[in-house]
Amino acid sequence: IFFSVKVYVKLNHNSPRILCLTNHLRNLELIDPKFRWNGPGGGLSSENSSVEISPTGTLVLRNFKLSGVYTCSIFYKLTAMQPYKNLSIKYLIYAYSDPKAYYEFTARYHAAPCNNYYNTYFERTLIQILNKLVDELSCEVTLIKAECHHVKMQRGGLQNEIFFTFSVASLDREKHNRLCQESACDAFHRLNKAKHLIERFFKQQVEISRKSSEPLPEIYYIEGTLKMVRIERCYPGYGINALIHPDCPECCGNPGSYNPSNGIHCLQCDSSLIYGATKC
Repeated sequence: IFFSVKVYVKLNHNSPRILCLTNHLRNLELIDPKFRWNGPGGGLSSENSSVEISPTGTLVLRNFKLSGVYTCSIFYKLTAMQPYKNLSIKYLIYAYSDPKAYYEFTARYHAAPCNNYYNTYFERTLIQILNKLVDELSCEVTLIKAECHHVKMQRGGLQNEIFFTFSVASLDREKHNRLCQESACDAFHRLNKAKHLIERFFKQQVEISRKSSEPLPEIYYIEGTLKMVRIERCYPGYGINALIHPDCPECCGNPGSYNPSNGIHCLQCDSSLIYGATKC
């Protein structure tokens, strides 16, 4: 008899206890049971540090990486006089990771002439200031691009503008041992707080310019140009597919497919047996 079961295990985490029994057999007295586990790489045994098999055949996979088909076979007798019976259970064990969210911002600044050193210095300084703003939240601002363009104004002449694109993402808590309460440590909570700090920073620049009687500096933020989008991404090689995995609709996984970039959509690849594949 063959049963097939899907199990989802977070990448680089321990699996739950996976039984080599059906619900029916759990309620029976089994004589001289023997258990045998096979994985994608062949037979499994507790001699391997990443595998733990109990005397009753329960499997735990440590620091899980190798997704695929795991098969458990149990040989048992119901009475001492009967011949051995055999039952196999096929587990489809999928590695997954949680999608990472980040915010992508765009903003425009009035600039010095393009290719001027002051623009380059300002770009670097702005990112440093924004990083200091969000550092306490274990978040990081990364400059994606900064391009200087000549812009023909409505009913006016040309002016130089820097078009900024930058992202803010929360860093892994484990790498940033800060004392904080559990809810405040949550990546989503920290990221949202960082987003609000950045929005407030640009709003304050407008307020300072309005209140000041001094002429505007050569490089200044252009009011109303800050735009923001929230982006969900999987690591390269992973993607989300709620149709194939309804029990794990927001998991980054997907065997039999590949994902060449930081997105959420995988491309079909029937020959791909590697989980986390970046090419077919």
